[in-house]
This record gives sequence, structure tokens and C-alpha cells, in this order.
Amino acid sequence: MTLEERAVAWIEPYWNAEHLRRTRDWLLELDPEASEALRLAALTHDIERHFPGGPANDLSVAPEEDMAYRRLHSERSAEFVTEWLRGQGADDALVDDVERLILAHEVGGGAEEDLLQAADSLSFLEVNVDLPAKWAAEGRCSLDRGIDQHRWMFERIRVARARALAEPLYRRVRDVAA
Repeated sequence: MTLEERAVAWIEPYWNAEHLRRTRDWLLELDPEASEALRLAALTHDIERHFPGGPANDLSVAPEEDMAYRRLHSERSAEFVTEWLRGQGADDALVDDVERLILAHEVGGGAEEDLLQAADSLSFLEVNVDLPAKWAAEGRCSLDRGIDQHRWMFERIRVARARALAEPLYRRVRDVAA
């Protein structure tokens, strides 16, 4: 079994594993030759949310104003993933690359980091179309604020092709919430 196949099995119990799998799929849509490190980062970038004790996402705060949460989330995911990769016998260079990518998955940076961020946004918009209504029903935030999370995920995309692919997904979120 390849390391990527083992990663798919590792993330399976996570409640939002579909988002992680679709992030990898969108990454391959954007770059069919994506490196192993990029594919592994796509599959695991949010895994910290599967484990208790992580940072709390305050949905009452606009996403661009809560970068401290996003940094802590990225750091914690990177810690879980690097530990898992080392336990799988991955070489140090691969572990370092995956860690670098996960640490940047919320903010982007270079070409690889921007690809991962774009794939994450595409998957979020596709898979989590119902979250604004769910969050509002749970009293976690208003419907408008939930939709604002999706706006931010759309607007942060720097890769032109990804932004074009994301446009109809973002429109669908607004339509479903209306």
C-alpha cells in the first residue's frame, strides 16, 4: 500500500474526510503532476480537527480577522501529520515538505502553497455547501456570517483557473442558503 493510500485510510474516521479527499482531487484537477508532498498535504491538512483539544473557531468573527485561529489550526495539523508520516517511515525531506505545505494551507505563499490553498477552497465550497444553514440552526453564527466564511474561502483563491472553477460553487452556496 502506498503512503497516499495509507493516508486515505488514516483520515477515514474524520467527520469531514470527504473534504480532505476532494481537496486532493481538486489539486490533481489543477495540477495532474502534483508532487507526493502536495497530495499528502491535501489529504491531511485539516486532520487536527479530528482530535480533541484543538483551537476553537469563533464563527462570530470574520474569517480574515481570526488569523490566529488559522495559524494554530495549521500548526496543530502539521504536528499530527508529521508525527504520522514519521511513524510510516517517510523520509525527512518528504515530511518537511508536507509540513511546510500544511503550515501554509490557509494563507498560501508560493506556487505550491497557492495550489493547496486553492484546492482546499474548492473542496470547502463543494463539500460544505450546507454549513451556513447548519451553523445558523445551531446558533453558532448568523446565516450571513456563515455565508461570509464561504465568501472568504472563494476570495482567497489566487490561482486563476481555480477561481474560475470556484465561481459556480460559491454561487451555489449563496443559492442554497437563500
